[in-house]
Amino acid sequence: MVPDIGRGSRTHGLLVYLYGPGRREEHTDAHLVGSWDGFAPDPGRDTGLDPDPKVTLARLTAALDLRVKQAGDRGPAKHVWHCSVRTAPGDRWLGDEEWNAVAQRIVHATGIAPDGDPDGCRWIAVRHAEDHIHIVATLVRGDLRNPRLNYDFNKAQAECRRIEKEMGLRRLNAGDGTAAKNPTSAEKFKAERTGRPEPSRQTLREAVRQALAGADDEKEFFTRLREAGLRVKVRHAPSGDALGYNVALPGDRNRHGEPVWYPGSKLSPDLSLPKIRLRLADGTAEQAVPPAADGRADWSPPARERRSATGIAERAAGLLDDGDDNAAAQLVGVGELLDAVAQTSPAATRAELAAAARAFERATRSHVRAERADTRALRSAARGIVQAGGALGRGEDGGTTAMLLSTLVLVTLAAAHWHSARGHAQQAHASRQAAAHLRTAYHQAAATPMRVLHDQGRALPEAQRRTHEATLRAVLPKPGVRAEGTPTRTDALVATLAQAERKGHDPEALLRQAIDMRELDTAEDVNDVLVWRLRRLAQLPAHPGEAPRRPQADTRPTKTPASRTSERNAPAAAVRPAVPDPRSRAPRR
Repeated sequence: MVPDIGRGSRTHGLLVYLYGPGRREEHTDAHLVGSWDGFAPDPGRDTGLDPDPKVTLARLTAALDLRVKQAGDRGPAKHVWHCSVRTAPGDRWLGDEEWNAVAQRIVHATGIAPDGDPDGCRWIAVRHAEDHIHIVATLVRGDLRNPRLNYDFNKAQAECRRIEKEMGLRRLNAGDGTAAKNPTSAEKFKAERTGRPEPSRQTLREAVRQALAGADDEKEFFTRLREAGLRVKVRHAPSGDALGYNVALPGDRNRHGEPVWYPGSKLSPDLSLPKIRLRLADGTAEQAVPPAADGRADWSPPARERRSATGIAERAAGLLDDGDDNAAAQLVGVGELLDAVAQTSPAATRAELAAAARAFERATRSHVRAERADTRALRSAARGIVQAGGALGRGEDGGTTAMLLSTLVLVTLAAAHWHSARGHAQQAHASRQAAAHLRTAYHQAAATPMRVLHDQGRALPEAQRRTHEATLRAVLPKPGVRAEGTPTRTDALVATLAQAERKGHDPEALLRQAIDMRELDTAEDVNDVLVWRLRRLAQLPAHPGEAPRRPQADTRPTKTPASRTSERNAPAAAVRPAVPDPRSRAPRR
């Protein structure tokens, strides 16, 4: 059951709409299901005294506005309180008496008309569809004082959660007040009217998040916003310091022809300029290029950055598994990493990755605050991916994208577990949604490289195949970890072990190291996860059908001496390390 609250200044105009045919949904059999005294005139059903519904509508308006007129100038400018309450899809049908009970509980919980208070505000509940009602109240009490409506939306939400439980309706996840503001009905109608795929608020929120992903400072953040095609207006103090910012979509104008501006704080609680400054204050770690086995950086820039980001994401998952409150900072960094991957991904995976980033945005905010909010490694990974750009290499990059997505699935599931342990129902649900989108994107990215690996595994000499299959049986003894099923499921693993052995690695030691990196219980396909871990540890090409590229010049901007000095003084843990020696035993996270 979802409440939606707004305020206005025209009682009669709202009633005309509620009893009219509707502009978006068809209004049928509009009638009252409840009112402040149970005797309010009903333009939809009363035909005795006034056969003309317009006359009855005027009487109802006058009755609702009576206290407002008596209060005169003491009344609020926006004296109309409007709350629609809708059941969830699939919920059972509610009768008029049940909707009346719902309306009475909402006006009591919000302070509109508390039970037993003879001076409560005047209100009505109108029903013109099977699945929702509209509660309309005028905000002057019988004693001509204004009602106290602090946190009315939160109180309505909490009451709806109790109603769902008592009436046997679908129980929605309780919020904690950290969610971003949803688009209003007017914003949704405008998007439909103008042919936009979504309301401007949602488009701007995603664009601002992507501009922030890996940004090094405030200037770069604003530059990215403008390069994304947004209109940007920065508010300055008399001293010249920036106080805040507003953004608008080109062509999005109000009835007066002026741009429709949105402050960052109205897009999302963590997108206000002060919150952005706190995030940027952490900076980004100096990027270390992972060397290849022969000492050359021979991966393409997009592939190199995705490989490096995979290791950093793996460590973030380990921190989330530890269950410490300080892991809250890692969630913010993972959100930036997802935004960076989404905006630079190939067309085949872009839609699913954008959906994953949008879903996980809800998981980055809660009331848990980290005392040691070090997100430099993750922000650096996001920055590297953005700077490497979207000119993705053929084949090889498809493999490194799959390598990174395989790890990000486990990271988002670790985030879901972290939130669930703290009772963050909405954030946990958002994390699981992101994991589902990432899995779909992974299957799209991994289809070609995994098919090549399976073919290579089946093409190995029989004796070599048996040797590596014996290694798998010896090292993967646990039922929850061991890959059961047809022999073809292990072909990619066998091919990867054979390639690692040709590069001089001990297959069994390398496999044990990959397993010890972190748990595998949440993996949808253990074999796939281990394939990508092994290929990263052994510095094997992510796309097995291609050799690594020749060294390419690094086109990223050169850091100033001052920035290098500050980064050398940063904690060592914040700097992105090179990929570890695959023959060394990695500690279990």
